[in-house]
Amino acid sequence: MSDPAVSVLLPVRDAGPLLDACLASLARQTLTDLEVVAVDDGSTDGSGERLEAWAAQKPWRRVIHQPPDGLVAALNRGLAACRGALVARMDADDIAHPRRLELQAAVLEARPEVGVVSCLVRYCPRAGVAEGFALYEEWLNGLRTHEQMARERFVESPLAHPSVMLRREVLRAAGGYRDCGWPEDYDLWLRLFAAGTRFAKVERPLHFWREHHDRLTRRDPRYSTDAFQRCKAHHLALGPLSGRRSVVVWGAGRTGRRLSRLLLDQGVELAAFIDIDPRKIGGTARRRPVVAPEALPGLLGEGAVVLAAVASRGARKLIRARLEAIGLVEGGGFWCVA
Repeated sequence: MSDPAVSVLLPVRDAGPLLDACLASLARQTLTDLEVVAVDDGSTDGSGERLEAWAAQKPWRRVIHQPPDGLVAALNRGLAACRGALVARMDADDIAHPRRLELQAAVLEARPEVGVVSCLVRYCPRAGVAEGFALYEEWLNGLRTHEQMARERFVESPLAHPSVMLRREVLRAAGGYRDCGWPEDYDLWLRLFAAGTRFAKVERPLHFWREHHDRLTRRDPRYSTDAFQRCKAHHLALGPLSGRRSVVVWGAGRTGRRLSRLLLDQGVELAAFIDIDPRKIGGTARRRPVVAPEALPGLLGEGAVVLAAVASRGARKLIRARLEAIGLVEGGGFWCVA
C-alpha cells in the first residue's frame, strides 16, 4: 500500500468500554487517507482483543502489542511504525470530531511553516468537569495563535496532547518523546518552541477530552504539580534564563518559592522577590530580599529578567500590566510562569 497522508498514533492501556467510542470516532473521519497505529501497552482488561477485532475490519488499522512499558515507550514505538507524513495524536478515552483530521491536515498543507496544529477542546461529560478544569479549558481555548501559545508556554501546557497533529519529520527531528519524570507532552512543546517550530490551532472544538477519575494525568506522579514545575524550571534555565545575570521572581508565596527552589537547583541566579503582602515585604525568601513592586526598577540591571509567579486568579493580568507599564516586554524582559 502507498503511505497514507495521516497516521493516528493511539496508545492504549486498559481503556475499558471508553475505547469503543474513541474507535468509532476515528472510523467516522471525513479524511480517509489515513492509518491508525494503535499500541497496546500490556492491557489486561480486554482492550488488546478489542483493538484486534476492530483492526480486522479494515487494512488501515494496525495494532502493535508490547509488554507494559509505559506511555512514552508506547508513543515512540508507535511513532516508529507511523508511515504518514502527518501524525495525529489520540487518546483511547477521548472522541474526535468527524472533521478533526481533515481540518488539521488542511492547515498543515496550506501553511508549510507550521509544524504543529491543535484545535479547540471540550471536556466531557460537562456535568463531571470541576472548576479548575473548566478554567484550564477556557485558558487553553483562548490561546489561538502561535504568538499567544509561545508567550504563555511557561504558564501551563498550551496544547492538549491528544488534540494535536504534527509533521512526522518535526517530531522525529526533536528526538520523539522523552521520559524525564515529568509530562512528556509539555516537555515536547517546550523543546519545539525553543527549536523555532511554528504552532497553530483550528478555531473549532474538534477534540472531546474525557474527564474521569482514572485519567493518567490524575494518578501518575509524572503529571503532578511538582513534576510540571521541574519541567518548567529545566526549560526556563536552558532557554529564557540562560546567560541572564539575575532573575527577579514576582511572588514570594507558595508558587514562587517552589519554582525558585527548582531554579536554584538549575544554577539560576536569583536576585530578589517582589510581593504586595506587607507581611512579606522587608523579609527574605530563599535568602533573597522580598521587596515591594515600587523597588523593581532598581533591580533591573543589564541582563535581568522578571518571572511572574503568582497563581491567584487574575494576578497574571495585573502583574503583566504593571511590568508593561515600566517598559518590560513579555517574552524578553519578563515571562509569566503561573
